[in-house]
Amino acid sequence: MGRIIAFREALREAMSEEMRRDERVLLMGEEVAEYNGAYKVSQGMLAEFGPKRIIDTPIAELGFAAIAVGAAQNGLRPIVEFMTWNFAVLPMDQILNTASKMMAMSGGQVGCPIVFRGPNGSAGQLGAQHSTAFESYYANIPGIKVISPSNPYDAKGLMKAAIRDDNPVMFMESEVMYGDKGEVPEEEYLIEIGKADVKRAGTDVTIVSYNKMVKVALGAAAELAKEGISAEVIDLRTIRPLDWHTMVESVKKTNRMVVIEEQWPMCSISSEIAYRIQKEAFDYLDAPILRLTSADAPMHYAPNLAALAIPDVPRAVKLVKEVMYLKK
Repeated sequence: MGRIIAFREALREAMSEEMRRDERVLLMGEEVAEYNGAYKVSQGMLAEFGPKRIIDTPIAELGFAAIAVGAAQNGLRPIVEFMTWNFAVLPMDQILNTASKMMAMSGGQVGCPIVFRGPNGSAGQLGAQHSTAFESYYANIPGIKVISPSNPYDAKGLMKAAIRDDNPVMFMESEVMYGDKGEVPEEEYLIEIGKADVKRAGTDVTIVSYNKMVKVALGAAAELAKEGISAEVIDLRTIRPLDWHTMVESVKKTNRMVVIEEQWPMCSISSEIAYRIQKEAFDYLDAPILRLTSADAPMHYAPNLAALAIPDVPRAVKLVKEVMYLKK
């Protein structure tokens, strides 16, 4: 049987269950303890696990990320919360040069089982410095895994899998999704990292997306259905590794693909998907792969300009019609 819970509650359950299961797991970050988390993801965890395992840090991302990486290399399994992934550019040295490379540089002797997590991408009127989507940045780094879930069920199952993984994991959430509710089972479950989910079956076109853009993909599919167009929607869930098999098998059926994401267009996840699908499934494609991304510019503060910059349902519908060579 399942329960309807919020995205933040799903993450909290995942972390708490893993902390009860394994005393090596700890959570650290700005305001995760006394304040119950900036977005209340860690609410009540200090009371249960105490200040040695739920640790408030100074506003010094490079410093506490470095402490966590060192702890991971010495046998602990830290979870590090960034108040936003925009602030994680500061500890990039620890993520890129230490966490991702240590297993290879040590010949497999020193691992780094650590989860970096927090909100990612645009969340309304936060301005350019707090609105970047970072999946493609971290997906470019060998040695780490990148997860970007779209709903509470996936968030819990993937978070538990990430905490148990022996590699560094970048867990990308969305500030505007913490209150989203969905069904989550009572019993324990894990979701395999690297396995996409077909959210809606279809026969005419494949729409690929992840994180909050899955809502745009599903919204577009619903609108297209009114016009007799059957869209299959794939939620990637994991960005590194990507589930190529699910995407190729879908294209073999639909012969067309549109990718919707919040990244900037240059060197994005959709760039890689377009290349790889056209390489692996060229003979099945009846049209070039098209993509809908955020505008190739810093995010504006003004709400009308922010709305223009981010993919939406009308533009997604228009793009699907274009890939199907239908009149606009």
